Amino acid sequence: MQPDQTQTPNASVIPETPYVMHRRFDRMGRLIGDANMEKLAHTHVMIIGLGGVGSWAAESLARSGVGRLTLVDYDEVCITNTNRQLHSITGMIGKKKAVVMAERIQKINPQIKVEAIPIFYNADTSEEILGKNPDYIFDASDNMTAKCHLLSTVKAKGIKTITSGGSAAKMDPTCIKITDLASTEVDPMCVAVRRILRQEYGFPKISGDFGITCVWSPEHPTMPVDLAYDSGQGFKCVCPQGQNGFNTCDNKNLINGSASFVTGAFGLAAASWIVKQVIATPAKEK
Repeated sequence: MQPDQTQTPNASVIPETPYVMHRRFDRMGRLIGDANMEKLAHTHVMIIGLGGVGSWAAESLARSGVGRLTLVDYDEVCITNTNRQLHSITGMIGKKKAVVMAERIQKINPQIKVEAIPIFYNADTSEEILGKNPDYIFDASDNMTAKCHLLSTVKAKGIKTITSGGSAAKMDPTCIKITDLASTEVDPMCVAVRRILRQEYGFPKISGDFGITCVWSPEHPTMPVDLAYDSGQGFKCVCPQGQNGFNTCDNKNLINGSASFVTGAFGLAAASWIVKQVIATPAKEK
């Protein structure tokens, strides 16, 4: 292993074979070995949605030694993100989540190739985004129309994908499971996604796996509580981008509470699934 360097390497360079592991990944390397660290260094993961789930997944993958990350999110950092999203810190409010997260990740590993795509995933932008040709995708989006279009598209393209169910309105991270999407229970988001995929995209209607892995929780949701500063008028959106036309607070039926120890655990579980998939895949011939 080479010692830490005082100069920052070119951020656009992905370690080429022969791969030499940097000491910043010493503890991960001691867990999985040199050969598997090399696999991770040559893996490209795309995260779509950088909220309370996706931001934790992105950082965990970077800290695990993944060599290329593509971060997709249209939103700007909001003050209400502070309780659960890694990029929500003083001075970042109003900035694009994808850009802020990419800058954060670049500081974790100066050698990583990280690209920020601050656009909204939908049918119109799908080819542009998926044209980046990732090896794996983590779908941490929460817009039902966009999410279902994405899952149908990646299934047709054969891109290895894990999607997230609903992590809000829950308190117990020990309930989290990873199964096929068809096997999820209770979770209202998963129920809605399964229904749309069956009705609009031809997924199995009665039985059979969907062929899409999902991180989810069977914990029953907790209804949101009105707070004193709402003055009896209910939730008020303070998002810096306001009505962006894609995924605004006013378009949501309910604004649930959330906890970082649950949303973060969802993201970390998804990162774990991706890393284990990479390790289990035979190394490419050189």
